Amino acid sequence: MNRSTKIIVAVLILALIVGGIVFASLDRRPDTTVAVSRLDAVPEGTWQAEVTFPDWKGYVDDTLAMNCMYSFDAYADQGRLYLTVAENVESFELFVNNTGVDTSELTGGIFELDISQITVNGVNTVQVSNIQPFELTDAIRVNIPYPAVIQGTPEEAGLSREPFDLISDIIEADVRNGFPSAQLAVIKDGKLVYENAWGRTNAYDRDGSPLENSSPVTVDTLYDLASNTKMYAAAYAVQYLTDQGQLSLDDRIVELIGPEFAEDTLEIRFAAWGEAYPGLDRIKEWKSALTVRDVMMHQAGFPDSGHYHNQKFDAVNQCLSDETDNVLFVENADRENTLKNGICKTPLLYEPGTRTLYSDIDYMLLGLIVERVTGQDLNDFLSETFWQPLGLRHITYNPLDHGFTAADCAATELNGNTRDGLISFPHIRTETVQGEVHDEEAYYTMEGVSGHAGLFANATDLAKLAFVMLSGGYDDLRFFSKDTRDLFIAPQSPDSVNYGIGWWREADDRRVYYFGTQSPESTVGHQGWTGTLTMIDFDNDLVVVYLTNSINTPLTDASGLETANDFSGRWYTVSTLGFVPQIIYMGLTDSGDDPEAALDSLLRDMVREKQKLIDEAEAEQGRPLPEDHPLLKAKQALDEVLENR
Repeated sequence: MNRSTKIIVAVLILALIVGGIVFASLDRRPDTTVAVSRLDAVPEGTWQAEVTFPDWKGYVDDTLAMNCMYSFDAYADQGRLYLTVAENVESFELFVNNTGVDTSELTGGIFELDISQITVNGVNTVQVSNIQPFELTDAIRVNIPYPAVIQGTPEEAGLSREPFDLISDIIEADVRNGFPSAQLAVIKDGKLVYENAWGRTNAYDRDGSPLENSSPVTVDTLYDLASNTKMYAAAYAVQYLTDQGQLSLDDRIVELIGPEFAEDTLEIRFAAWGEAYPGLDRIKEWKSALTVRDVMMHQAGFPDSGHYHNQKFDAVNQCLSDETDNVLFVENADRENTLKNGICKTPLLYEPGTRTLYSDIDYMLLGLIVERVTGQDLNDFLSETFWQPLGLRHITYNPLDHGFTAADCAATELNGNTRDGLISFPHIRTETVQGEVHDEEAYYTMEGVSGHAGLFANATDLAKLAFVMLSGGYDDLRFFSKDTRDLFIAPQSPDSVNYGIGWWREADDRRVYYFGTQSPESTVGHQGWTGTLTMIDFDNDLVVVYLTNSINTPLTDASGLETANDFSGRWYTVSTLGFVPQIIYMGLTDSGDDPEAALDSLLRDMVREKQKLIDEAEAEQGRPLPEDHPLLKAKQALDEVLENR
């Protein structure tokens, strides 16, 4: 190699070295999008995490790298960190998701860092490295809030808008053709991407004729949640109290309620026992051993309902009967009286743990247990623990007692609890139910406040409350750990994979009627008898709350007790709750191209399927359906949507 070549090589090597240094310097350049504010103190809160560097884990680990990094849940476009830097810290390096943050001014004080420009959906990582002097301990404390819900659009959260347009078209068409009303709120990746409302708060007069002067539903209208209450009242409360160590799933009910829970049990030889009736003494033993877990899992052995409000009910055969006195009827009922003279006296219908039978009694009991443990009215406890801290202003029991009017609420049954005159018992309501809980046990025996029913809410506030399940907290509020949450939503047994500890699970297509066919198996939620749905999808960070008042309609056929729940509203597409998530999932932008063609094809299938239902109904009756039948109106609604598209 001659001298000129050597010089050229040396220059090239020097250029590579300098370039590498410059590149490395550029790569480590502090991020300028992180806004920093100096504070006098860290805000009060219960955090997603509070970690101190160096060695946040509290020991030197063999991996060496773990102790300078901490991962947390966040979403794009939101996120803060609070740093408390000790006075003797001379310097340190800070990275969020590998992006360097300028720390030159972060000396001796408390700082709020807005990291919303560098957060991502899902797992995020903060790294605190190279703290000087090296020998410092407890040098830098980091407080990490939970994700919250911010405003957004479907497109910002990776959702196509076309499915929402189709859902709206279908609901609008059903409302035009006789369906009462609906409300929808959707949260995706920490963004409230959709909220809407359709219809009127009360669609029909008591005689079944349409009402034209009823106030329109808005996104603030409250809906009677029916059994969705079980999740947001009893399940949330028990999860919280379990996480706080105030209650255990293995606590025995007799320890919480008293020995009378078992000792006062009446002998009712349920027909379902047949020859296998175990005797009253054995049933009392079973009740004495029942735990909170048994009750949460609907495996305690209770019948589906006690019908404590109805003097005429055949408890032996578990059916309505005008000729049989209900031995479990509770006179002058309030919550404590219902517990003492109803629940405590109710025998078991099967041996605990041998089957899963959905029972309102289970969650009536759980609500009362929460009141015993906390010493508070259930409404007050939930309000102080969840609703007020979260800023939720449209959720309550007994809305007429908490600042709302009947017009603020979507009405339910037109003629009280009479099913258009088919059912009667003393003190039964006969006027249209609006602003009062529809559920008979909740209204007549639990003063409107129960763990199984009674909550009213709008879809948006309920979606924000459901959002808590994704991480266990909200902003600077911690409600329960992920470990606690996972305990409650895990499959309760290999034979009941569609149930968690209270929560309904999608499992292997076990809840497609509610959650659709595309929801992951870990999806949880619940349904309410009045026409309400909650769905929480952990894999896609998706929350859907869909509320209707489908029973705010006349009965299709009021010819006898067997038709007592045949509300006209339940024939409409809108009342089949799972159609909403089914269509929303088609809009996940990572699932394919523009879904418009697929949606149009799906709509044609929906029209054909509705016609099949008509054909089946006419074949069953042996004659054409009358022209005003709600199933024909529902088909007409879908035809209108298809024609308009």
